[in-house]
Amino acid sequence: MPSNTSLPAWLAELRFDPQGLIPAIAQDASSNQILMVAWMNIDAVLATVATGHAVYWSRSRQKLWHKGEESGHQQVIQEVRLDCDSDVLVLRVQQVGGIACHTGRSSCFFRVLVNGEWQTTEPVLKSPADIYS
Repeated sequence: MPSNTSLPAWLAELRFDPQGLIPAIAQDASSNQILMVAWMNIDAVLATVATGHAVYWSRSRQKLWHKGEESGHQQVIQEVRLDCDSDVLVLRVQQVGGIACHTGRSSCFFRVLVNGEWQTTEPVLKSPADIYS
């Protein structure tokens, strides 16, 4: 982790949870579609701002995750927004390849509750087997 003396002033305004994480909502900058939600630690936030590409913290793998490192479906940062409580980020992105979800869909939010049942509303654009082979 970077030393506190080298941290940019704007970073001090972010309110991380007790695990040192902040939720980040990825939103398509052109269509406003919500693509996914992930988590960021300080290093992920700094790497995202420094590189202009979304970098998240993988809670399952306990490491930084450069979005698209395996799939090629990177997220190019257009804008970073902070909510009124300073505890949620919105990343407005250009989604490379039009696929944000590991299921091969444009968005991770592809199910809608209709009459008490989850209905799939987004098609698979590319098979996960083809993405991650």
